[in-house]
Amino acid sequence: MHFKSDDGSLPILTKRATEHARFDHCPSFHTCAQPSLGAFFVWRTDFIRRMVSGMTGYTDKFLRELLTSTKTIAMVGVSLNEMRPSYFVARYLNLKGYRIVPINPGQAGKTLFGQMIYPSLAEIPAKAGPIDMVDIFRRSDHVGPIVDDAIAALSTRGLRTIWMQIGVTNTTAEAVAEASGLRVIMNRCPKIEHQRLFGELRKAGFNTGIISSKL
Repeated sequence: MHFKSDDGSLPILTKRATEHARFDHCPSFHTCAQPSLGAFFVWRTDFIRRMVSGMTGYTDKFLRELLTSTKTIAMVGVSLNEMRPSYFVARYLNLKGYRIVPINPGQAGKTLFGQMIYPSLAEIPAKAGPIDMVDIFRRSDHVGPIVDDAIAALSTRGLRTIWMQIGVTNTTAEAVAEASGLRVIMNRCPKIEHQRLFGELRKAGFNTGIISSKL
């Protein structure tokens, strides 16, 4: 599936752009056979606006401090397929200086961004060092056991945060993690929050809701 301009004069968008829209649950993919380029950008702007203003519970100060203090992220469910959402989130965070420890039982033993892929959180060896955050790319009903494993395996290794990606929420797992002294983020993406809080979405012309003196 491809995007076309409304008048047919603009180039077709790349497959990667199409995958980005699928990740963000663009409704055009469910309602239109050939969604227009204009409709996509209208939707994309509204998506960012809702991301900034529609979600509550986490202050920008809290998220900024969390993202600044985090150094190593164990990413559960990351894919080696560069067209998958988990891959380009992991790649972005790696490029921004975070060390990504990939977790994927189907890809265990391979490497991603120079890091060994492990089958589970419990099997991350001590030589991998401290783990500050676990980022979960799994369905909401799979989160409970992952949080249990994270607490059991990583509580003594610096774990401070459980992060559930966009569309992933589990209040029972949230309560368990918080009872263990962990910070919990649900239904958000660290890539989007990093871009929003550290100026990259502003460069693209989006209103991030962040006041800055930078031009």
